[in-house]
Amino acid sequence: MDVRELTDEAERRRAVPIVRQLWGDADPESVIAWTAEDDYHLFGGFVDSELVGVAGVLLSRHLHHVRHAWLYDLVVDEPERENGYGTALLEFVERWAEENGCEYVALASPLAKHDVHEFYENRAFDRWGYVIEKRL
Repeated sequence: MDVRELTDEAERRRAVPIVRQLWGDADPESVIAWTAEDDYHLFGGFVDSELVGVAGVLLSRHLHHVRHAWLYDLVVDEPERENGYGTALLEFVERWAEENGCEYVALASPLAKHDVHEFYENRAFDRWGYVIEKRL
């Protein structure tokens, strides 16, 4: 898999259908807007020049994580799942984060997503705590 950052709008538009498999309630223009934000990095995984997955990362300093990469979006196109592409994207993000001075890669996941938790735990991620939020 070839992984590279998707920097221009046309590349990010190609990623919208895949991103919306994770965030189905997000309209395409919202996806384009948030993936264009300055601190957000959208990486695309390509197999034979076909986009098969994406990973969206924000570099941050937050609480106990001195400098970390917050993984907001990691999704592989539905027909391409179970081929190791998610692991390849995650390994790319880990290397990229380390090269950018990060001590951690972190993410939040809904409590009910047991398969997602297992995916990350099988790749040496630790459950550290809970994200607690209130919609306003």
